[in-house]
Amino acid sequence: MSSFFGGKDKIGGMATENERLSRHSSGWGQLLQRLHGEESLRVLDIGPTSSTNINFITSLGHSIYLANLVEDAARHEWTLPQQEGGTVSLDVQRFLATHLDFSGRGFDVVLFWDTADYLPQELLPPVIERIHSVTVPGGQMLAMFHRASTEFVAGEKADFHRYHLTDRTMVDVQRAGEYPQLANYTNRQIERLLSSYNGFHFFLAKDNMREVVVTR
Repeated sequence: MSSFFGGKDKIGGMATENERLSRHSSGWGQLLQRLHGEESLRVLDIGPTSSTNINFITSLGHSIYLANLVEDAARHEWTLPQQEGGTVSLDVQRFLATHLDFSGRGFDVVLFWDTADYLPQELLPPVIERIHSVTVPGGQMLAMFHRASTEFVAGEKADFHRYHLTDRTMVDVQRAGEYPQLANYTNRQIERLLSSYNGFHFFLAKDNMREVVVTR
């Protein structure tokens, strides 16, 4: 279920569930400068609902739209009937229509977090394409990826986190569940995945995450 808050449009192994840990985020710091410097922006937050994010973004005079794609994609309702001898596939178009129909809205800032690592390969490119199409020219997206590892095994369950925004170059991280991590991308693969965007800016982090801010 998605929802929109604020502005003129109002429509209804890092931390435990109850613990918040702070991590430095250069990518968030870059977007924060924009949020402080411009007025009435629209923000798309792709992740578990955070009342902290809603309150913070709206307090700056911006609007925020929420969609938790990882949790929604994990539900079996998107699986199409399997043909004899075939492979399981997903109803991609119905997923997009259900969770990424923004009714003509465009977004200035997108917080994609580490969503890409948990989405099925069949679903991720169409999701990226849809988000790109609703990002306004000059709009920016922050995406995070787990550090590439030769020990990665696709499908192994990993902690999934909720990211809470702060008014500094830090985000508070809180465990929000456990889902299979389905991919572990190299920087080259990330560039290909986000090739429809311009202005790639990768940020190095001291933990096991990488960050990139891209511009529409």
